[in-house]
Amino acid sequence: MTILIRARQLAGILIGFLGTSAFAAVVALPKYNVSVNDVSVSGFSSGAHMAAQMHFAYSKTVKKGAGIIAGGPVYCSQGNVAISVGPCMANTGSRNLPYLMSVVNTWSGNGYIDPTSNMAASKVYLLSGTIDSTVRQPVMDDLKTMYGSYLPTANIYYKNNLAAEHSIPTDFFGNGCAINGIPYVNNCNFDTAGEILKWIYGPLNPKNTGVLSGSFINFDQSVFWGNFNPNFYSMANSGYAYVPASCAAGQSCRLHVAFHGCLQSASVVGTAFYQNAGYNRWADTNNVIVLYPQTIVTANNPGGCWDWWGYEDVNFPAKSGGQMVAIKTMIDKIVSGNVAAPFTCSHWYASNVSHVSAGRAYIGADGQVYAKNSNQYLGYYMVAAYTDVRQTSVGYYAYGSCS
Repeated sequence: MTILIRARQLAGILIGFLGTSAFAAVVALPKYNVSVNDVSVSGFSSGAHMAAQMHFAYSKTVKKGAGIIAGGPVYCSQGNVAISVGPCMANTGSRNLPYLMSVVNTWSGNGYIDPTSNMAASKVYLLSGTIDSTVRQPVMDDLKTMYGSYLPTANIYYKNNLAAEHSIPTDFFGNGCAINGIPYVNNCNFDTAGEILKWIYGPLNPKNTGVLSGSFINFDQSVFWGNFNPNFYSMANSGYAYVPASCAAGQSCRLHVAFHGCLQSASVVGTAFYQNAGYNRWADTNNVIVLYPQTIVTANNPGGCWDWWGYEDVNFPAKSGGQMVAIKTMIDKIVSGNVAAPFTCSHWYASNVSHVSAGRAYIGADGQVYAKNSNQYLGYYMVAAYTDVRQTSVGYYAYGSCS
């Protein structure tokens, strides 16, 4: 997480200039034969918060489950950076879990997020290192308690006995396990990525410890933003994905979205996360596509973190959050190639009055117009107010055009 540690920020940015990716060509994110029933997420640190936010907000889409490494309860920050670095990281005070859960329950009821009842069949893997000095273990304990109100106890696994610092523990790459520093991937002789995927998807084929058979793609992230400017919300112009050869050939596959932490994007640590966190070895032999969305360092977000305290968007944990919609529409694009239930994005440029009358949008309590299901703000309810609206999955509309 290390949001406010300036020395590490500077070091990370310098590494970013030196450690560039070998994949320069940016392509459109392809469709694949992936069922929406086989989508899962995981993340580390700020990415852990993002993964939990996605799991709760888009539980109709993220059906299989989530892996959380060094995170905390949903809406822990309450939109306040002081709370995020205090109670939600350093454990300097109560996180007021009953209040957070009451907020989540209200959101679930009013459509701000999907109904939490969708999560009942999903599985969650939690990991908190015993010597994590950035996100203290009691913070993760509260996340376990929160999840326990929405999932059966048998569906939650909590690994809280590994002597690991603030990092993604692997069994083959990274710093020593007791180090808290860039790239926040530590060799702890523990395969976190594998344990997450096995817990969520069940028994898997042995991982590939040799040369991977698939390929990495560097895909265009800008098309998933209504204004084609992801930088405005601290996201990079491009992201990465690992695609096994079987998935590229059209076989039935699964999708796992892996969120990096602060100071861990490709612009800061090069390939350390998306090539060496451990996911790809398992993905290669088990028909799993791994999507690695990317943030960037900005003035409001000097650590290149995912938005879990509202640095860019007051709706950061909701379906309407800018980063949230971007990831949701990336998922929709990938699963639109499913042979059982294909869905192709549709786009309309019309007045907000037309969008409402056609069922693509609705009028909110404030008299303004919002896209149906994503709840993205579209503007005034006026014939003269024209907006781009796209449908990326059944019944789901968002601001922007098709990729």
